[in-house]
Amino acid sequence: MIKEGDNAPDFVSKDGEGNPIKLSDFSGQKVALYFYPKDDTPGCTKEACSFRDADDVYKEKGIKVLGVSLDDENSHQKFAAKFNLPFTLVADTDHSVADAYGVYGKKQFMGKEYMGVSRVTFLIDEEGKVVKVFNKVDVENHADEVLEAFGG
Repeated sequence: MIKEGDNAPDFVSKDGEGNPIKLSDFSGQKVALYFYPKDDTPGCTKEACSFRDADDVYKEKGIKVLGVSLDDENSHQKFAAKFNLPFTLVADTDHSVADAYGVYGKKQFMGKEYMGVSRVTFLIDEEGKVVKVFNKVDVENHADEVLEAFGG
């Protein structure tokens, strides 16, 4: 997994509208790149809504939020519309972005093993360096944790 102090791997994927998106599009900005398991599930919804509710502060501080899951563009559109999410969702359907950050792998749920994305957030500074990694995420308060870590 990518660690603090590493350069954040660039990626090319699609946003929820099907437009190409790259991390390098946000060069010179602070980025909260958060990986989450699945659109419209309880924990993921709480996490997304915590970012939504802090959106004004994020904009004021110049922090771009990018949410990444394996869901496709259609799923992202529905999720964003249902919860009025004002930030970009990245459709990582081939898990190439999750692979680049080391957050795709074996998971367990109710005794069953499957491949999926771990809930991890990477804070990336204006120079493209990872300044903080959250491996343990408090979904209800995560937006505040991220702001605090970015000095806000």
